[in-house]
Amino acid sequence: MKTEHREERVLETMAELIREVTGDDAGLGPPITLDTSFHDDLQLESIEFVALAEKLETRWGRRVDLAGWLAGKDLDGILALRVGDLVELVARCP
Repeated sequence: MKTEHREERVLETMAELIREVTGDDAGLGPPITLDTSFHDDLQLESIEFVALAEKLETRWGRRVDLAGWLAGKDLDGILALRVGDLVELVARCP
């Protein structure tokens, strides 16, 4: 599968998971694109981010090591995270 096509599929699934975590089942919140910021656009709370991490593991397994990946980032890096960063992480995993 081409990387671009895989990223599109991962983005669709990621958007669904984010909506579940934020309670936006109707999709009335901001659009979720690769450029959507978890902090500024979605205003994701830390507990919601933990819930998202659990959903990522449930969906894609332990090969998506979000905690390990985040451990290498400083606070500014975490606050600057965009949906596309997580999509890229998941798409690169085997």
